[in-house]
Amino acid sequence: MSNVNSNVLQNMSFVRPEYFYIGGFSGIPHVNYYFIFLFFTYFIAVFGNSLILIMIVTDRSLHIPKYIGIFNLALADFGETNALIPNLMKTFLFDSQYISYEACLANMFFVFFFNNVQALTLVVLAYDRFIAICLPLRYHAIVNNSLMSVAVMAVWSFCMGLVGMTVALITRLSFCRTNVVKSYFCDHGPVYIIACNDNTINSVMAKICTVLFIYVPLIAITVSYIGILLSLSKITTWAGRLKALKTCVSHLLVVGICFFPVLSTYIAALTFSLHPNVRIVSTSLSSALPPMLNPIIYVLNTKEFKDLLFKMFKMKYSLRAQVLSK
Repeated sequence: MSNVNSNVLQNMSFVRPEYFYIGGFSGIPHVNYYFIFLFFTYFIAVFGNSLILIMIVTDRSLHIPKYIGIFNLALADFGETNALIPNLMKTFLFDSQYISYEACLANMFFVFFFNNVQALTLVVLAYDRFIAICLPLRYHAIVNNSLMSVAVMAVWSFCMGLVGMTVALITRLSFCRTNVVKSYFCDHGPVYIIACNDNTINSVMAKICTVLFIYVPLIAITVSYIGILLSLSKITTWAGRLKALKTCVSHLLVVGICFFPVLSTYIAALTFSLHPNVRIVSTSLSSALPPMLNPIIYVLNTKEFKDLLFKMFKMKYSLRAQVLSK
C-alpha cells in the first residue's frame, strides 16, 4: 500500500509547465540595440545561404562531391538561422520572452540539430580536402557524388537520432520550482538544470553530445590537417604548396568561426568565473555569426562561385539593357 501511495504522490507532483520564460537577456544593459545586429545578421545569413543553395542547384558544373558538402553546410546554416534568430527578434520586437512547452522542445531540437549537422559537415569537408591533397591521383576513384551523398545522409540521420533522444528525455522531467530558463533560447543545459526530479541521464546526454559534436569533430579536423601539412611538406616548390593550401583556406576560416567562439567561452568559464551576461552574449554571438559569415567566406574564396556570380550579374544587366532599348 505504501508503494502505491508513493507512486500516486510522484504522479501528482509531476509538473509540466504550460510555458517557459526565456530570461537570458534580462538585466543586460542596452540589450535592445542587439535587435539591430540580429536583424542584420538574419538578413545576411538567409540571403547568403539561399544564394549558395540556388547557385549549386542551378549550375550543373557544381554538382560534384565538394559542393554537395558545401550545399549541406549552407542548408544547415539556413536552418539554424531560422530556428534561432526569429525567436530572438520576437523577444525584442514584442517584449515576449514566453514560449510554450511544446515550442520550447521544438526550438531546442532544431537549433541543436542544425548546429550539429554543421559541425559534422565540416568534418566531411575536411576529409574531402585531405583526400584531394594527399591522394590526388585516387581522389575521383575514392570520392564521388554517391559517397558524399551517403556521408551527408549519415550526418543527418546521426544528428536526428541523438538530438531527438536528448530532447525526448526532457519530457521525463518535472518543473515544480521555476520555469525561468537562463539562456537566450530553449537551451538544453539551462532547461534540464531547473528540473526538480532526477536529471542525471540528461546531464550524461549533454556530456555525450558535447564530446561527439564539439571535441570529436575538432580532433578529426585537426588530424586531417596534420595529414595535409605532412603531404604538403613533400611538395618541392613553395608555389605548389601554396596552390594546394589555397583550396583549404575557406574551410579553415569556417572551422575557426564555428569552433573558436564556443571553445573560448567554455575554456573561459572553466578557467575563471564568467559573468552570466558575458556568457549569454558570447554564446549567442557564436550561434548567430557562423551562418552569416560562412557563405561570405565561401563566395569570396571560391573561384567557381565568383565566376557564377559574375555571369548572373552580367546576364541581369544585359536583359535590363534589352528591355530599356525596346
